[in-house]
Amino acid sequence: MDIIHIVLGKANPERMNGVNKVVYELTTKQVEIGLKASVWGITKDKEKNYGERNFETLLFLHQRNPFAISKELKQTILEKKGTAIFHLHGGWIPLYYSLSKFLHSYKIPFVFTPHGTYTIGAMERNPWVKKLYFMLFEKSLLNNAAKIHCLGKSEVFNLQNIFNNKKAVLLPYGYENDIEVLLKNPNKKEFVFGFIGRLDTYHKGLDIMIDAFELFESKNSNVKLWIVGDSEERLILEKKVKAKSLHNKIIFFGSKFGKEKEDVLQKMDVFMHSSRTEGLPVSVIEAANFGKPCIVTDATNIGDLLVEYKAGICIACHCSIKLADAMHEMYTTAENLILFSEMQHNAIKMVKDNYNWKKVISQFNHELYI
Repeated sequence: MDIIHIVLGKANPERMNGVNKVVYELTTKQVEIGLKASVWGITKDKEKNYGERNFETLLFLHQRNPFAISKELKQTILEKKGTAIFHLHGGWIPLYYSLSKFLHSYKIPFVFTPHGTYTIGAMERNPWVKKLYFMLFEKSLLNNAAKIHCLGKSEVFNLQNIFNNKKAVLLPYGYENDIEVLLKNPNKKEFVFGFIGRLDTYHKGLDIMIDAFELFESKNSNVKLWIVGDSEERLILEKKVKAKSLHNKIIFFGSKFGKEKEDVLQKMDVFMHSSRTEGLPVSVIEAANFGKPCIVTDATNIGDLLVEYKAGICIACHCSIKLADAMHEMYTTAENLILFSEMQHNAIKMVKDNYNWKKVISQFNHELYI
């Protein structure tokens, strides 16, 4: 049985789009173990502006009507009837409502991964619009899906509140990095907290992070915050930082990929992710794999593991004061080099124990694609 992943975009890992990165990694690993998997991207153009990959990628043009399915996509789907299971990635996408109806009408099974879009934080953004859209469209998609793949406990919990079901399957995705990790002692002359991701102020809680750093920095002058990523909101965030006279302390690097990103990550002392809503942030897993102790909110769905492995701190509320306290605790912990080194090794062990691709792929095959 073929596995066909459908995503908005081209599954390009060199983009600030977590869903596309996950789809790329998942499909790559499925093919590596001998499965027949491919990506079908819904895009504004068909330019193949991405690197080499071990799986087939088909591109279909996004229609002006966000609910419309192109004739080409419909025909290609029907050609796969009886030989493939489809996997839709991303929530609140009008096209997916139409696709779910189309697939269901031809009795073609599909799995749906909302990627954190049903968490409480996500639902609180434009709540009345989402409530109406859910009743008119999203609920139909969930009814038609064979399985609903959730990445974190918070997503499972909130999904049950809005759509009581027995379809939900809780599975993380994997992570693998063959690059040599060089653990370093914290730099007390310039202690660096860092963030890597899309600059979505609300989603990623960057307003909380900046406010927390202001509180923390007022008592610790030798600290910096590095923010790696980009979006249309970057200018607004930079203005906020400048208004606080922190532009020499909070550094915006823009988007970094590949070795450039890894070089910056290696130089960070502690990684932070203050999200209001998440599925499972790849950047936290990546940072932990590089031996970075992490500070996260419980919305990231990785906080329990970080605490269990003694690899970081999880705060239970989206509060700049609590985040500043966590920064202070981590900064103080770093004064004990033995304890800090243990946290670094614990972070790496956490990733190896819980995000092994071979184990995860096996779970996907037995729990999602049956």
